[in-house]
Amino acid sequence: MTSGSITIVDVTDLATFSLIPPCADPGFDHRSCDYWEDADRGSKAIRLEWIEPRTPVDVVPARPPVKDNPFLADLAERAANPFAPPGRDGGAFNPFAIDDQPSGITENPFAPGAPTSTSVDDGAPPKLRLLMRGLRVAGSHAKVLRVDDVSAAYCQFGPLTAYPRAQRTRDLYPALPDSPLPAVITCIATTREARHAGLARRLVDAVCADLSTRGFAAVETYPEVGASPDATSAATPGFWESVGFVVAAPDDRFPVMRRELA
Repeated sequence: MTSGSITIVDVTDLATFSLIPPCADPGFDHRSCDYWEDADRGSKAIRLEWIEPRTPVDVVPARPPVKDNPFLADLAERAANPFAPPGRDGGAFNPFAIDDQPSGITENPFAPGAPTSTSVDDGAPPKLRLLMRGLRVAGSHAKVLRVDDVSAAYCQFGPLTAYPRAQRTRDLYPALPDSPLPAVITCIATTREARHAGLARRLVDAVCADLSTRGFAAVETYPEVGASPDATSAATPGFWESVGFVVAAPDDRFPVMRRELA
């Protein structure tokens, strides 16, 4: 797979979410894992109900129309406010309606621009909704590496505040610096077919370069010593050392690995 064309894609919507590759162990699935996001009940196990399309919810019957209040004048017959600027189609102008702006009013150049919508609908997979929570604030939280348009590796990362289990693990080591808080990489994995090709290292380097441009001074990860490579989401200490991380807090089971960012 190393001889093909490599692209790295940010997971930012349903289309890119669908590119996330399967786990090497079929008992786990990146697309339904909330182990790092939920420190109490999170799981790495595959949950098909998180992945398969949901059954459409039954439509709730509309309420019967409310009879007119005989004590209120018909709104259409009320006198217009002579001090309000005209709205769309000559009607009364509503200053709180975004689409009802009179032609003579221009945007405030000193006000921040209207935010770009990054929301997903209620039927989106729960994992996608988790990945989208901080998109507008901190950027994407996951990347997929593809070789010749075939997904081969996956990495999840982001600010420490997005991952309560990482925060809980870090709290065990009071000697770690509190300021500035690091970004974290919670998951790095390749498919079984893409093993030993250097793709995970390449993806981690891309993630670290991206986090550096976002203003993070360091990135940490929390591997589990002795875990099966197919059963852990955070690789091994040896892997992290191979991509420039050092042991920031030694531990027999959960050492903290850290890399300073340029």
